[in-house]
Amino acid sequence: MTILYTPEHEAYRDTVKRFVAEQIAPYHQQWEKDGIVPRSLWGKAGAIGLLCPNLPDEYGGGGGDFLFSTIVIEELARAGASGPAFGLHSDIVVPYIQHFGNEAQRKQWLPKMARGEYIGAIAMTEPGAGSDLAGVATRAVRDGDHYVISGQKTFISNGQLADIVIVVAKTDPARGAKGVSLILVEGDRPGFARGRNLEKVGKHAQDTSELFFDGVRVPAANLLGEEGQGFGFLMNQLPQERLTIAIGAVAAAEVAIEQTLAYVQERQAFGQPLANLQHVRFELTEMHTETTIGRVFLDHCVALHLEKKLDSATASMAKYWLSELQCKVLDRCVQLHGGYGYMRETPVARAWADSRVQRIYGGTTEIMKEIISRKLFERR
Repeated sequence: MTILYTPEHEAYRDTVKRFVAEQIAPYHQQWEKDGIVPRSLWGKAGAIGLLCPNLPDEYGGGGGDFLFSTIVIEELARAGASGPAFGLHSDIVVPYIQHFGNEAQRKQWLPKMARGEYIGAIAMTEPGAGSDLAGVATRAVRDGDHYVISGQKTFISNGQLADIVIVVAKTDPARGAKGVSLILVEGDRPGFARGRNLEKVGKHAQDTSELFFDGVRVPAANLLGEEGQGFGFLMNQLPQERLTIAIGAVAAAEVAIEQTLAYVQERQAFGQPLANLQHVRFELTEMHTETTIGRVFLDHCVALHLEKKLDSATASMAKYWLSELQCKVLDRCVQLHGGYGYMRETPVARAWADSRVQRIYGGTTEIMKEIISRKLFERR
């Protein structure tokens, strides 16, 4: 299966590249020191269609296909712009409201999110529950026309900035996974508190937070779908989430190879460019070959997704193998840069630090293997 980019896609890519070059790249290092990007960036991105590009235009989106989102993810990755979590907002949070919310919820939230007026987050992980989403302890108890939510979440991207958070909570703990529900919580609700902006190994410009819910009352109308449907909703959307991670992985690996190729042709060692050493050439040749293979598989997965045929096992293969490839490539590129590869001023060093979490969030490599193995052994 092949991907066909139209002239409209290519024009959009030019717009994204220009926005990244003018509005993100000059300021990203400062945002890394700040630990957060300014809210104003989201409004600027929304104004030119970088947010929710494949959301129907009736809700303020671009009305395009998933390739427009792919372009945004790729160009941010190529620029090393790990701070603006546009993909999380547009391709993970928004689809839950779009696909599982009712019309009133869609009209209330989606136009604001497409404009960048409201920033979205999804609160899954807890101190005691990560990949095991059925094990979340956060409770949502029905009280008349409201739910009362109590619990704690951690490692929540966009946690400091979020205006609307999709909270994964138990409405019926006795039913396990069938008791999980998704509830929209506004960021200004009494009892909702943001903890510290977590200090991570990489992705320093992306705000990642602890969130606390101390008897937070939200209208019952904020429930997505019906009680007990949350786990099914999560399983339905995770393939796209994992695909977005894979897209960023390949783009980051490709640009790291380009940067390293340029470096070894300039860097002198033993009276000659590093590129004259056979070992260096072979290292880059191997990385280029492996990443090209990865790109072919990624494009196949994106094409499947465009046809709504991407299953969970195949998405898990992409997320697992390509995030592992990204980390392997970045580590080898750092090595070829020598001491400069360990300096944060070097793009490859920042990309190396940013890459490590790719094998963890969205489902760890080990969880991906478990999903794939279940599908594999179903055939036997």
